[in-house]
Order: sequence, then C-alpha cells, then structure tokens
Amino acid sequence: MKKKQQPQISEDKILEASWELLGEEGIEKFSMRRLADRLGIQAPSLYWYFKSKQQLYLRLANQVSRIILEEFHSKGDWKEQLGGLAVTIRDVIRRYPCSAQLMMLTLPLEPDMVRFTNRMLLCLESAPLAEEQKLQAVFTLTNYVLGFVLDDYQDERNFQEQGEDAAEEMIRLLDAMSETDAGLFRRMYKSGLYELMGTDGAFEFGLKLILSGIEQVIKEQAKGSE
Repeated sequence: MKKKQQPQISEDKILEASWELLGEEGIEKFSMRRLADRLGIQAPSLYWYFKSKQQLYLRLANQVSRIILEEFHSKGDWKEQLGGLAVTIRDVIRRYPCSAQLMMLTLPLEPDMVRFTNRMLLCLESAPLAEEQKLQAVFTLTNYVLGFVLDDYQDERNFQEQGEDAAEEMIRLLDAMSETDAGLFRRMYKSGLYELMGTDGAFEFGLKLILSGIEQVIKEQAKGSE
C-alpha cells in the first residue's frame, strides 16, 4: 500500500493560512492545532517553522509592518508625514484580520518591525521636540490607530454575535437610568451619533486632535524658551 504523501508546506503557506484562519475565527480561537488542520498536516510539523504560536504572531506582525512601509510614501512636513503614516497603518491593518491585536501582542523583535518603528520616528525628525517626546508622540499615535481599528473590529463581532438584542438591551438600560447618570449619552445614542464611531470621519477627527496636540506642545515650548 502506497504511503499517503504529506502535503507540501512552506513558511509563506503557513502565513497565508494563518490570515485565513484569523479572518474566519478571530484570534481568540486561533491555535496551532487548528492551523495544522487547515493545512492538512500534523501540528508538530508547524514547529519546524515556528517554535511557538508567539513566534508565528511575531512573523505575522512583521509582515504587516513590511507592507505598511511599502505603501507609505512620505511627503511634506512632520505633521503631514505623521498623518499620512497613520492613515496608511489603518488601511493596512484593516485588510489583515486581527493584525491590530498582533501588533499589540508582540515586541519589535523582527527587522521590519524595527524599520517600521524607526520610520515613524523619522517623521518627527524635523520637529523641535526632545527625543523622549518624539517617542511618546509616536507611541500615542500608534496606540490610537491600533485601538481605533480594534474597537471597530470588536464592535462588528459583537453585533454579529448579539445583533439587535444588544441594541435593544442598551435602549432598555439607558431608559431605566436617570437624566443625571445617562441623559447626555442617551440623547447621543438615540440620535445615531454612536454609529459614527469607526467611520473615516471619526478617525480623521481623532487624528487631528493628536496632531494638533503635538503642534500645541511645540508652540508652548517655543514660547517658553523666548
């Protein structure tokens, strides 16, 4: 009897299957065993390529970092560059399922992740800020973008799982609370403002707040040094 041939796999095929699995089941249900099943192999075979799930996550995050670098084209002053980079980051991580979580779960221990961090800092190279301020500004911006995409992703999953029941439960809760405790939020929620969260307009407004805040710090420091 002819022995059944083991499917041919490679690192690229593993990464491709990982994105597919993340897109279908989310990071919460992701496992090396589920990934192996998708590839038609035994789980131990994966460990020839990645010694742990964390190392696989790291390689996926590195791939996302590389794509961001490839798609970002710098131009203008520090504010335009940083804003353009934020938009690019959001565009890329929205295309790769759970990549916001992956970026949050990993340290920059791969070359393209380091290049990505360095490129963000270069956007602020000409800004009259101390080095620690530049680093903090970059972290603040990155956390905003990743958090924004993650919130939108989670809201979508919550709606898929709970649907109209969640909306009705929210209305019942708000209606049962006093004007003091919930009045403003109740009016905003019922007028549909909550549905604006996760939109391009909401993202651009939050980005403007951060960039304007950095600009204000620069102005205040310049004024203080006069």
